[in-house]
Amino acid sequence: MLKQLRPFQLIKLLLVFFLVVPLAASAQNYELVPLTVNANTSLRGLSVVNSDVIWVSGSKGYVGKTVDGGKTWQWMQPSGYEKLDFRDVQAFNQQKAIIVNAGSPAYILHTNDGGKTWKETYKNTDSAIFLDGMDFWDEQNGLVFGDPINNKMQLLRTKDGGLSWQNISNNLNKELKVGEAGFAASGTSIQTLGKGKVWIATGGVTANIYYSANYGKHWHVYHCPIVQGQSSTGVFSINFFNAKKGIAVGGNYLKDKDNANNVLLTNNGGKTWQKPIIPVFGYRSGVTYVNKNFCVATGTSGTDISTNGGKNWENISALSFNAVAAAAHRVYLISGKGQIYGLHITDIH
Repeated sequence: MLKQLRPFQLIKLLLVFFLVVPLAASAQNYELVPLTVNANTSLRGLSVVNSDVIWVSGSKGYVGKTVDGGKTWQWMQPSGYEKLDFRDVQAFNQQKAIIVNAGSPAYILHTNDGGKTWKETYKNTDSAIFLDGMDFWDEQNGLVFGDPINNKMQLLRTKDGGLSWQNISNNLNKELKVGEAGFAASGTSIQTLGKGKVWIATGGVTANIYYSANYGKHWHVYHCPIVQGQSSTGVFSINFFNAKKGIAVGGNYLKDKDNANNVLLTNNGGKTWQKPIIPVFGYRSGVTYVNKNFCVATGTSGTDISTNGGKNWENISALSFNAVAAAAHRVYLISGKGQIYGLHITDIH
């Protein structure tokens, strides 16, 4: 049959084939599967311990947990903290987890019995306190960061698994600009890695990456050329595959379908950033590597995937989410409507 076509017809047919077939295959490879009915909370905190144990946290003091990969969920509200908005959760297993709320007063709570009881390990009643997120290097050592007070980023360090917290804000000598702050949209504008490495991203009037290689003792500051200049703009999430290779996403949450300069890549640990070939398709508040090549970014205007380390992005859903995390090639997303989804990937390389 092909022999009967004229050369220009054959070329046209082949172009259509190579353009259409990958799109069809892609649609079959990625499927968002709901794991919960709508819970009465806006979820922003997500901690994927492994393919079975997942913790989430959100508004109205809610914390959720599954130990069977999302088949069933247990919901809890720490007594006395039912009005708080828990923007981040760090879990280590099905028994131990730590939660942080946004706003003032600021609290950090700790559980060692799967959420049956919670212990208050930090409280700050300063009207300016606003904690944005946390991450841990290991089960004992972790860091929480918050918006600046008197132009100083708030930094809290634990060395005993979250049972006590030390204010190390004075370790960061550089003052933040007036109008520069972090975002608590997903708890993922901070990431720890290896022994002592940590990155913190900011936005607002300017966007910067704050980097320490020694558990927050000393810091370097790198400018991030993502969209910025307004209180609703900047970096909302970062994820590093290793000490060099990373992704930053964000944009303007008030214009969540705008995709002008809201995703950047680094190959030198955040010192410099480059735009991808094809960007994400709107404002994004969460991003994660599933492996070296496969990445997922999400936000209120949809979810995108990349199969080449973030260089090219493809939109796979318009559903609204706040955060995304992965473990063992399993990807989970949470929304402001109390929804939890799994991203089913049938072919990943």
